[in-house]
Amino acid sequence: MDHADPRRLIPRTNDLLALPAVREAGRRLNGQVIRGLIREIQEQARRGELPAGQVEPALLAAVAARKSTTLTPVLNATGVIVHTNLGRAPLSAAAVDAVIAASGYVDVELDLADGGRSRRGAGARAALLAACPAAEDALVVNNGAAALVLATTALAAGREVVVSRGELVEIGAGFRLTDLMESTGARLREVGTTNRTHLHDYAGALGPDTGCVLKVHPSNFRVDGFTSAVPVHELSRLTGANGTPLVADLGSGLLAPDPHLPDEPDVASALVGGADIVITSGDKLLGGPQAGLLLGRKDIIATLAKHPLARAVRADKLALAALEATVAGGTPPVVQALHADVGQLRRRTDHLAQQLGVPVVPHDGRVGGGGAPGFSLPGWALQLPADLARPLRTGDPAVLPRVHDGSCLIDLRCVPQEDDDRIVEAVRRALAALNGAAAGTAG
Repeated sequence: MDHADPRRLIPRTNDLLALPAVREAGRRLNGQVIRGLIREIQEQARRGELPAGQVEPALLAAVAARKSTTLTPVLNATGVIVHTNLGRAPLSAAAVDAVIAASGYVDVELDLADGGRSRRGAGARAALLAACPAAEDALVVNNGAAALVLATTALAAGREVVVSRGELVEIGAGFRLTDLMESTGARLREVGTTNRTHLHDYAGALGPDTGCVLKVHPSNFRVDGFTSAVPVHELSRLTGANGTPLVADLGSGLLAPDPHLPDEPDVASALVGGADIVITSGDKLLGGPQAGLLLGRKDIIATLAKHPLARAVRADKLALAALEATVAGGTPPVVQALHADVGQLRRRTDHLAQQLGVPVVPHDGRVGGGGAPGFSLPGWALQLPADLARPLRTGDPAVLPRVHDGSCLIDLRCVPQEDDDRIVEAVRRALAALNGAAAGTAG
């Protein structure tokens, strides 16, 4: 190699590792990641793609830009409150504080008074029972599907689960409740038809081989017209007389009735109506972390908690901390968005529209996440060119709009008001990027 070869000027790995900014980055990135960044930039310099004198600045920029997670915070401007692709419910400030507090050692299964082992998640359980007095006991697992698997396995493995054909739902990503339940070893006993199921259909199916009766809240769809379904309070009289457990899978996470969603079932009403166990999610309308909640009869909850599968699906300390803070703390963002004042939304939208010089159009939001299917939330949106959607999604901050009828729509329902200025700047940057790309194409 010629002594004048510029590659000899490329800084050595140890020298780059010794840079103060690189050493400081070691607090959030492990050594393997940092060394990988160094090798990548050194290789660029060896290939002649980067001057040797720019290796150090390039590394500092790369280290500063590299995050400890690939997850990107997103401003949800779709108007869909419980957006599954965005992680469903955003946590409340109280829940975030609780997660941080629980990130170290905590007494998740320890009684500090006597030093003995305690019941896992006792705080979350107590908060749920205080919020839903109709429940005798509660159990928290890691998600709603896990709650259904646990209940089906403990009550009906090798036996029958009686369920209406009109409630055999498929939700996102091809997930089917039928496949889930059959994976537990239970056999499905379908009754009724897609649009009509009667009490006598259930009565004719009950027998010595029945493990439980399952009542499922349809997610993401509604069946209208010539329909019939058996409500929980009627079904419970039948199952109670037969001594058959009645499990109600509500999914959407309302603990108590919400006048804003009059047709959405809730845990308290289902329990008062006679359900023995109610299953619901923690990260939907409840507004908390991903969790599966089982509430109901004390003896059945005890049976589920003792089942070996309960260990495999138990919630971790962070979810338990966030759940307790969600239930016992202030109003979570999901509930705030659901009950957002339409007039205030209009004023915010108008203010941003004036700054950006774009029109405002009516726009209906949605609950999302399988909650309140078909129920609309009247609101407003900024109307932008459809081509703006991609630069908004890939910008900083990332903004997820709704693309509909050839327009890019920005709905502020789920955007905290303190982020309105960030929306304006994001739109301006996206417009500049789009105009720049158009100018480059024209040139």
